[in-house]
Amino acid sequence: MKLKNLFSIGKKSVEVIDTPERLQAEILGDIASSSGQAVTTQTAMQLSTLFGCVRVLAESVGMLPCKLYSGDGRERSVARGHWLHQLLHVAPNSFMTPQDFFEFLVACLCLRGNFFARKVVVRGEVRELLPLNPAAVKVKMKDWTIYFEVRREDGKLETLTEKEIFHIRLFSLDGITGVNPIRYNREAIGLALGAQEQGNRWFSNGVTTTGVLKTEQRLTDDAFKRLRQDLKTRNVGTSNAANPLILEMGLDWRNLSVNAEDVQFLETRKFQRDEICAIYRVPPHMVANLERATFSNIEHQGLSFVSNTLVPYLTRIEQKIRTNLIPAVERSEYFAKFNVAALLRGDLKARYDSYSTGINWGILSPNDCRANEDLNPRDGGDIYLTPINMTTKPEAVSNEPKNDRDAA
Repeated sequence: MKLKNLFSIGKKSVEVIDTPERLQAEILGDIASSSGQAVTTQTAMQLSTLFGCVRVLAESVGMLPCKLYSGDGRERSVARGHWLHQLLHVAPNSFMTPQDFFEFLVACLCLRGNFFARKVVVRGEVRELLPLNPAAVKVKMKDWTIYFEVRREDGKLETLTEKEIFHIRLFSLDGITGVNPIRYNREAIGLALGAQEQGNRWFSNGVTTTGVLKTEQRLTDDAFKRLRQDLKTRNVGTSNAANPLILEMGLDWRNLSVNAEDVQFLETRKFQRDEICAIYRVPPHMVANLERATFSNIEHQGLSFVSNTLVPYLTRIEQKIRTNLIPAVERSEYFAKFNVAALLRGDLKARYDSYSTGINWGILSPNDCRANEDLNPRDGGDIYLTPINMTTKPEAVSNEPKNDRDAA
């Protein structure tokens, strides 16, 4: 397949469709890989590792509370009375909770590279965000203005603007649409699907004891048919694993050394599992692959997952909320923020040691620590300590009398 890479702003990359099969695949959404597997969103999600990666990302973002804040950067407070806070923190629409909404948002990014929602605006305020199927939306640009062609359920096209659509995308190669992870990694995913299909056929069609039957005699056609039918009935499939072979006419069974390791089946599946984790930047231990996990590194892998995997998603969402949902006159005052404190918590001892250091150095107050632990504040807990052995004016110390004689 020939590719024309047009990585300029506002222009999309063009894939030349040079065969009828590929044209049919494009129309039907079935993108064939070199392994012969049709890679689509539905077939890709049949891989347990890919399903696990998407679920981990979607649920990790969905569980984080997203709040609207007001402030100047130094002091901030939750804008509970603002209409957008209710939309983000309470109910994005009439049929989804915030967790449902953000899970679907991240799943669309992982599988399609783009998320779209129709904005329901009443008196200048966005009252609902109605998710759209990414496959039904096309993003276009004309005169440096982005607009969206949405195919409705009745089949008609509707053209909408950014004032009517809430759009979040992954990193882009054309400046207007996000890269589709499934499409761009269809070869790796197709190989994993092929290995999975091979394994299914191995266990569904393989003879329990793989080998050959040998005899010095010549079997008649009736004897050969009866033997083949008996093998098929009694010894093919996993349900017949314990059935013995019944041989006659001097037949001798000899095992063959063909197994899954010889065709590198297991190694291929392991390698593709790691490749899929690399596509989504998910630590393998989070999708039940503990082969390289140790007691000393698994906590650091979890912290890396938050900072290197989740934060880019959260930043995209936060910035798009500010530029697309918050009115221009309020953007300098209001901003959305996800609270990732729950994901960054370590074990109890490490967490309390951190609180102790923060309190002793005047960084945190006891009530700050209690708030992080979801505890109510206590009286006198808003005091910030100041270490007595520290000062901000060294010259003041040098001018002070060192003893009574100097004072006199």
